[in-house]
Amino acid sequence: MSTSAPSDRRSPARRVPRTDVVLAADALVEPQHRLGRALVKEVVTGVQQRVRTGEVAPEDVVTEVLAALPATAASLRPVLNATGVILHTNLGRAPLSAAAVEALAAAAGTTDVELDLATGARGRRGRDATAALAAAVPDAGGVHVVNNGAAALVLAATALAAGREVVVSRGEMVEIGDGFRLPDLLVSTGARLREVGTTNRTAPRDYADALGPETGMVLKVHPSNFVVRGFTADVDVAGLSAVVDEAAGRLGRRVPVVVDTGSGLLAPHPLLPDEPDAATALRAGADLVTSSGDKLLGGPQAGLLLGRAELVDQLRRHPLARALRVDKLVLAALEATLRGPVVPVRAALEAPLEQVRARAEAVAEALASAGHDAVVVASDAAVGGGGAPELPLPSAAVSLPARAAAALRAGAPPVVARTEAGRCLLDLRSLAPEDDAQLVGAALRALATTRSAAPAGA
Repeated sequence: MSTSAPSDRRSPARRVPRTDVVLAADALVEPQHRLGRALVKEVVTGVQQRVRTGEVAPEDVVTEVLAALPATAASLRPVLNATGVILHTNLGRAPLSAAAVEALAAAAGTTDVELDLATGARGRRGRDATAALAAAVPDAGGVHVVNNGAAALVLAATALAAGREVVVSRGEMVEIGDGFRLPDLLVSTGARLREVGTTNRTAPRDYADALGPETGMVLKVHPSNFVVRGFTADVDVAGLSAVVDEAAGRLGRRVPVVVDTGSGLLAPHPLLPDEPDAATALRAGADLVTSSGDKLLGGPQAGLLLGRAELVDQLRRHPLARALRVDKLVLAALEATLRGPVVPVRAALEAPLEQVRARAEAVAEALASAGHDAVVVASDAAVGGGGAPELPLPSAAVSLPARAAAALRAGAPPVVARTEAGRCLLDLRSLAPEDDAQLVGAALRALATTRSAAPAGA
C-alpha cells in the first residue's frame, strides 16, 4: 500500500490559507485600517479563488492581495486625461487646484460651517464661500450657491415662475446632456413655457408680444453645445432688458430677466470672445445669472446664482433651496478655487503652444528611445463641458499605434487618449505638466503589452 499522501492533499486547492490567517498577516494590518476590513476581505477571497484554480501559489497570497488592493476605499479611479478636452464631462470636468484639494481635505472633519466662533451662535452657512464669489463678481448684488447648474435654473424657475409662464426663444430650447432637455426641466418646476420666435430667428417684438400678467420670467439660454449659422437672429441681454423695461409700465412691474450662461465664466476671457460671462450679462441688464462651478471656473460641481440682491435673497429663502444646498466640502473647494492660485483649467487653456509642444516632444523621445512608434503631431484640443464648441485650441500630441488606446485605459494609472485617423493621440494640453512622468511610465507599460500581444510581422 502506498505511503504517499493523496494527490488532492498536495494540490493548491487543498492548501488555500484560511481567511482569518491571511487577514492576520502583519502586512495587511495597515490596509485594513486604511481601507476597512470588509474591502480587504473581499480582495482576499478573490485571491483565494485564484489559488484554487492554480493561478496563484498558496505562499504568494499575501503578496497578491497587496498588489490587488485599491489605493482608496472609493471605486472612482484617478485617470490621466490625454484626450485634449480640457473639461471632459466623462472624466469629471474640472480637475481641482492643489489649494482646493487641500481645503477640501481640511473641511472633511469637524468645521465651523454653520457656527460663529466669536459668539458661539449659529452662523450663516457658506458665508465665506459666497463672500469670495461676491468679490469675484462685484456687479452682482447678491449671490447664492446650489449643487449644480441645472439646480440653479430649477430654483430660479420654481421661485419666480411656478404656475406662471417662462418666456424663452425656440432657438434656445437645448438638450443639456445625457438626454436631459431644458423644456422638460422647466416644466418640472410647475412653470408653463411660452416659446417665442422660431428656431433660427427671434426678434425683440416676439418677446414684447409674449409679456403679460402671467409672465414669471424671461429666460435667455446660451446654446453652448451647438451653433446655428446662416439666416439667424437673436436678442442679446441688453435687448431683452430694454424690452422688459418698456413693458414694465403696462404690467405694473419689471419681469425678471434670467440668463443661463452655463459655462462658469465669471468675467470676459480674451481666448473665449464668444463665451458669455456673468459680469457682462449683469452689466447688460440681467436680473439673475445662473452658471456652473465645475466648468470654466475650474471648481467643484456647483450651481451659481448671481444678481439683484432682493431676487437672490428670494431664491435663497425658498423652501427648495434647502434641498439643493451644497455641503461643507463643496463650499471649501469653491472658496479655495475663487481665492487661490490659477486653477488647472485656466492653466491648460492659457498654456503657450510652444510649451505644450516641448512637453510632447519630451514624452515622444522617451517612448521612441525605448523602440516604440511615437511621433509628435499638431493637434486641436477643445474646451469641452459645453463651452466654446467651435473653438479649436492649438495643441501638440504624441501619436502612437491605435491599438495602444485600449492598453492605456487598462493600465495603472489609466490613460484616456483619443483615436484619430487610425492613430492613438496623447494630447498634452489637457494634462497637467506634473503628470508627464506618469504618462511616460503608463505609455511604456501599455506599449510593451501591445508589442508582446501583436502578431508576428504586425
